[in-house]
Amino acid sequence: MVPRAVPRVETPFRRIVTDLPVPESLPILERLHACEPIAMRGQPPIVWHRAEGFQVFDAWGNQWVDWSSGVLIANAGHGRQEIVDAIAAQASAHLLTNYCFPSEIRARLVEKLVSILPEPLKKVFLLTTGSEAVECAIKLCRTHGVKSGGRSKNVIVSFGEAFHGRTLGAQQAGGIPALKEWIVNLDAGFVQAPFPDGYRTPDTSFGRFERSLRENSIEPQNVAGVILETYQGGSAAFAPPAYMRDLRSWCNGHKALLVCDEVQAGFGRTGTLWGFEHYGIVPDLALFGKGISSSLPLAAVAGRPAVMDLQPPGSMTSTHTGNPVCCAAALASIDLILREDLAGNSRRVGGLLHQKLCALASRTPQIGRVEGKGLVAGIACVVPGTKEPDAGLAWDVVRRAIEKGVLMFSPVGHGGATIKICPPLTITEAAILDSFAAFEEGFAEAVGAQAGAA
Repeated sequence: MVPRAVPRVETPFRRIVTDLPVPESLPILERLHACEPIAMRGQPPIVWHRAEGFQVFDAWGNQWVDWSSGVLIANAGHGRQEIVDAIAAQASAHLLTNYCFPSEIRARLVEKLVSILPEPLKKVFLLTTGSEAVECAIKLCRTHGVKSGGRSKNVIVSFGEAFHGRTLGAQQAGGIPALKEWIVNLDAGFVQAPFPDGYRTPDTSFGRFERSLRENSIEPQNVAGVILETYQGGSAAFAPPAYMRDLRSWCNGHKALLVCDEVQAGFGRTGTLWGFEHYGIVPDLALFGKGISSSLPLAAVAGRPAVMDLQPPGSMTSTHTGNPVCCAAALASIDLILREDLAGNSRRVGGLLHQKLCALASRTPQIGRVEGKGLVAGIACVVPGTKEPDAGLAWDVVRRAIEKGVLMFSPVGHGGATIKICPPLTITEAAILDSFAAFEEGFAEAVGAQAGAA
């Protein structure tokens, strides 16, 4: 909230021409602070005015290469005219909401999703947020478990350091202890296994999963479902493919549902249309959100018909399910992702990004690990020679990058020390090279400042 002078920046992709935060933006920030809870604070104080493609602009002449996608939403790019036109056309048709009453545009969207999802994910339930999709998956897992194995078959296994959302059930499924401190009566039917990232959990054998169940006194026959992010949102870490294939077999053998939370991973983000393709498996339920529309709030649960049809009519409704305007946005976004092969662009441009990040990590002891695939990456900032997270360094790197015209959200993950990079899938190689040069410079400055302070 205290403006500071920063060097002026002018490249084909980035422009910084004011102090930061912009002095004229402070009244807006103060109005937000006065009327919103403290919980809404925590992001860098950049007041967005408009966003186009892979760039974000404020109202005072600054422009950033966006490495956030508005928290992994704008897969097809910000403000795409095709999406804007689809939203406007649906709004002008004077159908803005219709609850669970049928609509033609909702039929078009669920048919489209079914047509591009692999077998057996052939029924889709539309919702509003990723957290809501997670809650639905928990409900379906337990419904399936109780019907197939009795009331004791209700345990949901998830993974440490996982983030599945901020509603009550989603936070209990998540594996971040700080998000559970205020929950007085934790549901005993949730248990976490260590996530096999090969870094904070060196043992990536599937035996570690089975051992964790025994350590938590969980009988396999009582497990209703296993849920995991396709990659962990806090680190961008993937599990080993062999581990996931073993997990798929284990769930089959114990009549437990396997759930892949694709809220961050779906719609081309990781270089394939669906993140779980990297594992060579298909889950029983897949959860989507964020990049599904590249704009408006929408989420989906896709699954096997036998599972999706477990709840009777009227028992799995949602007030804004398949909102017509959101459906229009999603149809336009999906068309862009497929037509422009944005998953392929994510794979190609993401390969360049990861090459640059790994080279930076090889000569920077403050980077403990680089994770991710395609156009998502996580850079773990650590105290050199240890795995101890260094949140202060991560924050300083983000701040310096923003001052150079590269926009990121606040650090996440273990100890709040992971820098996430997730630009829109439309970003070009030239823009990656330009923005990475600024990021690399900012990282070196942050490391130097830390050494000077010591």
